[in-house]
This record gives sequence, structure tokens and C-alpha cells, in this order.
Amino acid sequence: MSVIFSLVDCNNFYASCERIFNPSLDNKPIVVLSNNDGCIIARSNEAKSLGISMGAPYHENESLIKKNKVLVFSSNYQLYGDISRRVMSSLAMFTPEMEVYSIDEAFLRLDKFYGQDPYSLASDIRLKILKWTGIPTSHGLAPTKTLAKVANKIAKKKNGQNVFDLTNIDIQTKTLAKLPVEDIWGISRGWSKRLHNIGIQNALQLRECDPSFIRNHLSVIGERIVYELRGVSCIGLEKVMPKKNILSSKSFGKLVTELEEVEEALANYAFRACQKLRNQNSKTQGIYIFLKTNKYRKNDLQYSNSATKEFSHPTSNTSLIIKTAKLLLREIYQKGFKYQKCGIMLINLIPSSYLQNHLFEQAPNQKKEYLSKIIDEINHRTGNESIFFASQGIKRSWKMRCDKRSQRYTTQWEELAKAY
Repeated sequence: MSVIFSLVDCNNFYASCERIFNPSLDNKPIVVLSNNDGCIIARSNEAKSLGISMGAPYHENESLIKKNKVLVFSSNYQLYGDISRRVMSSLAMFTPEMEVYSIDEAFLRLDKFYGQDPYSLASDIRLKILKWTGIPTSHGLAPTKTLAKVANKIAKKKNGQNVFDLTNIDIQTKTLAKLPVEDIWGISRGWSKRLHNIGIQNALQLRECDPSFIRNHLSVIGERIVYELRGVSCIGLEKVMPKKNILSSKSFGKLVTELEEVEEALANYAFRACQKLRNQNSKTQGIYIFLKTNKYRKNDLQYSNSATKEFSHPTSNTSLIIKTAKLLLREIYQKGFKYQKCGIMLINLIPSSYLQNHLFEQAPNQKKEYLSKIIDEINHRTGNESIFFASQGIKRSWKMRCDKRSQRYTTQWEELAKAY
């Protein structure tokens, strides 16, 4: 059997997560807002049918939302992230050959299930994921990842099974003839303009082009896309690689003027960045912090600054990173400004197993790094931030607005769903 990829995509993922613990939301229009409840970042099918635009500011659609009784939620990233992990770990039970592509998408290899029909297998996986996690999914089957993307888009529009098989060459030809070139995975807006200028309007026309001609007009990536559209697999499954830098930053829920509040926010961002650092078994060789005002408030005084510090020894010690970040912040903070945002980036990451001795300095105390791991484990078992550093504050009046956030049903003990 030739290679068969399945692209599994969670349907309206954020809205579906909200519905898991609140079945009364089924078949009702839902939108989810971005940080500080600014823009619409997710919509249920019912909300899409009302003409609510993706990425539009919430206030521009507020009258339409109220008129149609659309349910509005602040983003609940703890819930969405945890549900995503459950979906991906469930998919991994079916095949070890898997690539997690995003929070709600994954590529699977299904051709190694000898004797099983891929369509039936995908349908079975879809039903089990729905039963185990409550998340509906769509599955696109094809001999390449590029065609699997096309198949998944069609599967989303199909009622019932939500599975579409694009392994047949005749079906591929008919489908690609209707697909605009700008809708092909990997074709950017700039590339689509170039292709239009040379008379290539749809995916079938691109498939029939000479690959070397496309390479000259686009790049080697464009050439690979041509082969992928012909059913020749050029893009294999990729392993999740550790990040080389980790950024943690959010806009404040209000404009902040006092150093103490900015310090609290920065300590919280550093705490989260360190958790991600240890999750990928890395250490950081330095940190970069920044602080800035809101450039769109023309009547306010404007200021932005940043600072960097390299460590003598790579570290994942949260307390050291928070302490260093606060020292850098005091160097760049200026009174008299209304700050909108700050953040921290852990830079030049290396594997935690790597050890480079320093000629003139003693190696850092490994007990403190071990303590940071213990804090991670306790928070994972008992709820996020069951243990945190005093420098992170308690009231956190600077926190981003999330007035419409649902409960964090799977990560906070006090917010577990209750049965009466």
C-alpha cells in the first residue's frame, strides 16, 4: 500500500472545548475573544453563518452579537491546552507515526495498518476521539500532506462522517480544478499573486506545470508542492523540535504606572516561561526582557526599552530567572509612563543534559533546579499555581481582562464541574 496521510483537525476547537462541560451550548452561536477580550479569535458554525468576522474587534460586532444572542467567552487557554493534550495523546494510541501540527491539528500515517481500509479506520478514530474527549474532528485522507490538507477542508463541509478520501486520482483532478491556488497549503499571498500573473489560477493548473518552471518562479518549496499535488510525497512527518527561544508576554488588563505592578507581571511571565523550558528538558543561557507603552494612544507619552543578561551557567532555576529579570527591569523602568505590556524571552536554549564547566566560577546549586521541577509536579497534580513565588503577587490587578472566561474544568480543583 502507498503512503496515506490523515490530517485530523478539531472542529471549531475553542467553541467545542466550551461545549464539553456545558451541553446547553450545543447548536448555539459561540464566539471566543482574544487576550483582554479584544478581538474574535474563534467562532462556532452558527456564529459564522451570522456573518461574524474572524479577527474583527469585538466592539465592531457587539450589536450583531447581542441581536442574535451569541454567547461570548473570554479565551480559556488552560482549558484549551489541556483538552488539546488529551486529544493528541488519544490519537497517539492509534499510531506512533504522528506529527502534532498545531493545538488542534495532527498528521497521522494510516498506510501501515495492513488489511484495514483507511476510510473505515479514520471513521473509527473520529468516533472514539469524540467519545473519549468530547471533541468532534474532521479527517482528510490523501497520499501527501498537501493533498490531506485539501481533503480535510472538504471533510469539514461534509455532514455526517466528516471524513473525505482523496486517494483516488480522478477525485483529485476534479477537486483541484475547483481549488483556488491561494487556498493551497504552503502558498503565500505573494506567491499566489505571482502564480496568477503567469496564468495559474487553480491547484490543477499548478499540478500540471513543469516543476522546474515553478522552482524558478517560486523556490524549491514551490517545486515540492507541485509534486505533492501529483501524489508524490515530499514532506514527511516531522518530530516536535525543542524551541530555541521561549517568549512569555501579555498585554496588561489596564495601563500600569507603578514598578511593583510591572515586577509582579514580569515574575508571572517568567514563571510560565520556566515551566515551558523544563517541559522540553532545556536550560537557558540568558534572558531578554522588554517594557513598552501603548503606541496607539497618541496623547500619552511613549517609551519602550529592553535589556539582556547572559548567565555564566545555563539554568532552569525559576527563582534565579525571576530575580535576574527584576534586576533588569529596574534598569529600564522609567516613572511617568503608562505601560501597556512587558515580557521575557529565554534565549539560546540548550538540552538540560548538556553540562559545560566554567573555568573561574563554581557550578550552580543543582538543588534549586530540582526544587523548580518539584514545584512543576505539584502544580500539575493539584492545579495550576497551587504553589507560586511571592514576587508573583496575589491580587494581580494588572492581569488581562477575561470577564467572560468559563471555568478551567480540568486544571483547577476549585473549578471542577459539579453534579447536583
